[in-house]
Amino acid sequence: MFKIGNIKIESPLFLAPMAGVTDHPFRVICKRFGAGMVYTEFVSADGIIRENEKTLNMIKFSDEERPIGVQIFGDDPEVVSKSAKYIYDNFKPDLIDINYGCPVPKVTKKGAGSAALKDLCIMEDITAAVIDAVPQIPITVKMRVGWDSENIVSTKAGILLEKLGIKAIALHGRTSTQLYKGKANWDYIKELKESVNIPVIGNGDVLNYTDFNNMIEYTKCDAVMIGRGALGNPWIFRNIQDEIFSEDYKVNNLDTVKKTCIEHIKLLIENKAEKVSVGLSKKHLSWYLKGFKNSSIYRKEIMYCENVNDMIKILKNI
Repeated sequence: MFKIGNIKIESPLFLAPMAGVTDHPFRVICKRFGAGMVYTEFVSADGIIRENEKTLNMIKFSDEERPIGVQIFGDDPEVVSKSAKYIYDNFKPDLIDINYGCPVPKVTKKGAGSAALKDLCIMEDITAAVIDAVPQIPITVKMRVGWDSENIVSTKAGILLEKLGIKAIALHGRTSTQLYKGKANWDYIKELKESVNIPVIGNGDVLNYTDFNNMIEYTKCDAVMIGRGALGNPWIFRNIQDEIFSEDYKVNNLDTVKKTCIEHIKLLIENKAEKVSVGLSKKHLSWYLKGFKNSSIYRKEIMYCENVNDMIKILKNI
């Protein structure tokens, strides 16, 4: 157990914020399987201050998900800080996380996300403004190691962020230009951990207990953030915890997968419109069923479904 500011973190397993994935239903599923900390999808600071309904709906969460962080992105210090205050005043999350890691051109072209790694002055201004606007809860950061291999700034940025008052840093071991290709370089996570006194959360290429243990042992980071390794595999958190505490490792049989799929669909129905639930169910079920015998047949049948009830019937008949 460790703390981020005044928040007690019981498990060193974090669910990474992922656009289009880490909505309320998926966060609840991962939390039930042992994720120690979860985050919303990253939300636009501009959308928040405009009180865009779709953006605000992405922030909503339940107490079951705590501790939870709301992740924001933007390029203007005043707008980002106002959005952070709006989030605190209206939603009261456990922490607010600033995204300096998203490598998607749609975001970076506007100067947000990992574009801040090209100009630490902008990063400093945004961070200081958010911390000043919301002193009541910890402000944290998720970032990449640098814009490209010629401009690695994670340690320099980390030292700066700690001085400003950031309470924890999640570091993805890739550059922005790498996107999700190649290998994450854990050397930079190790270097950051040796350079700051706040918690460091390692991120990148953790798909199982062996990866988790190797990252912890090598970098000495305080926790590990799992993103793509949790897609269709929310029990990764439980399985790693079982290994940590030497408990019986629970094999994920088809019945467990089917039960989780149906639970996920029901959570989607409770929280979203039918059409949205159908689309998201197809996406998640495609991940869940991958690798099982005849899974391609069932996944194809599910893709042709027009409602969630038909999907549940297919799952029950597998």
